[in-house]
Amino acid sequence: MKINDSVQKSLVLGTDKSDNKAAKKPDTATPAKASGTVTLSPMSTKLQSLEAKVAADNVYDAEKVESIKLAIKNGQFNVSAEKVADGLINSVKDFLQANR
Repeated sequence: MKINDSVQKSLVLGTDKSDNKAAKKPDTATPAKASGTVTLSPMSTKLQSLEAKVAADNVYDAEKVESIKLAIKNGQFNVSAEKVADGLINSVKDFLQANR
């Protein structure tokens, strides 16, 4: 049985065990009308422009990724065990220092 199925069945069958007294009361309050203006600070405007720049920029070098894919496909990509081991050791060192 899926979780969504059980939620739908409980709502349809009315077997939800939560307190529904507040939900049964009719809503007599009138909705508030929106009025007024909102002014963004200069920092907010700057953050929005920076966010747009980051979204437009590529996070990775697409040409380098393609060259690596091609090298792997052709069996020409070499993995340096020494670089991998050094990177792993540095990652573990960083992890251990962060948890102190």
